[in-house]
Parts: sequence; structure tokens; C-alpha cells
Amino acid sequence: MIMRKRSAAGACLLLAALAAGTFPSAAVAGEPSAKPAPKVELVLDVSGSMRTRDIDGGSRMTAAKQAFNEVLDSVPEHVELGIRTLGADYPGNDRKTGCKDTRQLYPVGDLDRTEAKTAVATLAPTGWTPIGPALQAAARDLKGGTATRRIVLISDGEDTCAPLDPCEVARDIAAQGLHLVVDTLGLVPDTRTRKQLTCIAAATGGTYTSVRHTNELSGRVTQLVDRAAAPVATPVATEGAGSCAQAPQLKPGLYSDRQRFAQHRWYRVDVRPGQELRASVSVAADRVVNGDYGVLLQAMTQHGREIVRGQETGTGRTDAISTGLRYPKPPAGSDDADGSSAPAETVCLQLSNSFSAPPAVKTEPGLPVELDIALVDAPDQASDVAAFGLGRGWWLLGVLTLTGLLAGLLWGWISRWRLTVWRTN
Repeated sequence: MIMRKRSAAGACLLLAALAAGTFPSAAVAGEPSAKPAPKVELVLDVSGSMRTRDIDGGSRMTAAKQAFNEVLDSVPEHVELGIRTLGADYPGNDRKTGCKDTRQLYPVGDLDRTEAKTAVATLAPTGWTPIGPALQAAARDLKGGTATRRIVLISDGEDTCAPLDPCEVARDIAAQGLHLVVDTLGLVPDTRTRKQLTCIAAATGGTYTSVRHTNELSGRVTQLVDRAAAPVATPVATEGAGSCAQAPQLKPGLYSDRQRFAQHRWYRVDVRPGQELRASVSVAADRVVNGDYGVLLQAMTQHGREIVRGQETGTGRTDAISTGLRYPKPPAGSDDADGSSAPAETVCLQLSNSFSAPPAVKTEPGLPVELDIALVDAPDQASDVAAFGLGRGWWLLGVLTLTGLLAGLLWGWISRWRLTVWRTN
């Protein structure tokens, strides 16, 4: 009887499990619903200057169309994407009318790739460059809801509709608390265009990229759309100090700052016994800089002794330069194995750079800096990383070196013996 009851109970549980798998239950009241789909709007400059033929032997408009086709093919399924144009319709000379020339070419929503490509194919370089009005309209297109929102602005020139400053428009968007990021891309930009697009991006926490080839344009736009689909942590603004004593105390996280040319910036991190500090930094060259520069990140004690460093050099071929370091602090003694009561060590992080710029380039504001701080469990032996860099791999390298040396000596002795025997015979 007992066995029969257990068999029946097991059969009921099995049927219940199969039913649950076949017919998913409704969401429990109070639980959050599925995360809303991220929204992205691509804003493309279609002004008359896009006829210029200086990208891979073709016009800027041709490069933009080719890049858009590649981007549309790779948009993740769960991303809602739209396209807005500026300067695409009005060919006249009336400034007031030209500065209203912006329209939504494809609405933000589920993407029909064929329809979107067809709409892009009809574009031809036409009129003015109303970047400010286009940004205002794009912000309205994405307004509402809690989804991740991103505007990707592609332009080859600065706004021609002053006094509506697009940089002020970007600041207004940021001030509204919409959590809307604007990334900008400059097609073969001049200094004034680069300055304006950089200001727009910086005002909303976005990025600026200079583009001179079609593959660079498609690759960067695809990367930004993917970033909206899988958003990364938003950096927290901080301000490094001129000495460790006045430096801000940083906890694990992502931080943003600005650093002037050839300046030293200090930050502090508390590292407890049994923890490993991992710090990395990226400095963006958002303006024209001289070649041959470097970035140095040092972990130092409060008394000025260097613990470990990370450094990297560049020649002007990239828009950003990065480096990092790792510092494991040995665990506390056996009486305090978890390090809970042992005092933390204050590690001073000094960031230095050797950037310089031509006389005509402004050095203010400083270069954008992104600093990533992490504290993880330290390895069993602190010297694995801090002292040797390659961890236990150095032991293997030593064994292999010694084995190779002994094998070489043995082979040489055997070769000499065989040669002696051959001569004797």
C-alpha cells in the first residue's frame, strides 16, 4: 500500500512538471515584466556637402548608404530602430525653411529591413544642416517608457542653423533626465565640426568618433547599436586631485574624468587583505594631438613608494589609449583569515599622460578619461600576479627552460661521442 501511494505521488509530480513545462504559468503579481526593448534612432546628415567625394573614392552619401545597409542587416532582433534625416528635402536658400528640414524617414519600432533599406536608397544630398532641430525631434521620437534609448548622429559638417546651438540642445536633453545618450560620428571632419560633435556627445555621456572610411562607419554604428542592446554601466563623474592626500576615494565601479595635457591626477582605493585591486584607464584623444604619446597608471603607497604600474604608448593611429594594472594584497594571518578586522591599505593611483597638441588646438577642457576599478578575491600567492605578471606560468616557463638546457647538453654530448666513434672506426 505504501509503495502504491508513493508511486501515485511520483506520477502526479511528473504530470505536474510536464504540465508546467507545456503551459507556462502567468507572471506572479508584483514581479517585474520583461525588460522593454531598447530604442535607437540613427540621425543622418543629408545636406549638400554629402556630395563631396573623399571617402574610398566615392561620395560621403554613397559611403553612408552602404554603411546603413550593413548596419540594418546586423541589428539585433529585439532592438527597435528608427531613422531620421536632416537636410534631405529642402534645396532652396531660405534659411528659415532650411532649418526646419528634418523628418523621420523610418519610425522607431520593429525593423523591416527591406523597407528601411528602400527608404535609405531614396536619399540624395540636398539642403542645410539643422543638427539642433534634428536632435530635438529625435528626442521626441524616443520619448516615453523606461527602455534604453540612444541617438546616433552622423554628420559631415557643423550646424548651419545658429543661434540654436546643438550643444545647448544636447545639454537640455541631458537636463531633462531622459537618460538619452547621443553618440556622434564625423565624416572627414574639420576642426570646427569635430569640436561641435564632441561637445554634443560629451553633454549626454556619449562618444565621438572620426570616420574616414566606409568600413569604419558601418563598424562603429553597428557597435553603438549593439551597445544599446546590451547597455554597459554608466560612468560616475569624479575629479582627480593633485595629490594622494586630496584624492577622491573610489569604490568598485566605472568613473569618468577629464585630464589636461601632461597632467597628473590622483585617486585612492582601499584594498583589504585577501583582495586584488584591478584598475584600468582609457584616455580619449578627442582632438588633434601630436604623435608619440603615452599613458602611465601607477599604484603607490601613501608614502610614495611604487607598487606596480601599467603603461601604454601610441602614435596617433587610434582615438583612445588604454592601460591597466593588478595589485593583490596577501591575506591576513590565521587569526583573521577573512581579513574582516584587518585594516585596509590605502592605494594611491596616479594617472599621468604625455599628450601634446599643435599650437592652434585648445587644451581645455581636458581629455576624456574613463577609469574602471574592481576589487576581487586575491590569488593564493600574491606574487602570482604582482611580482611576475604571468602567475604560475612562470614556474612552467622555468621548468621548460631548464629541461631544454639539459636536453641540449645531453644531445651535444651524444653528438660528440658519436663523432669520436666514427673517427676511430
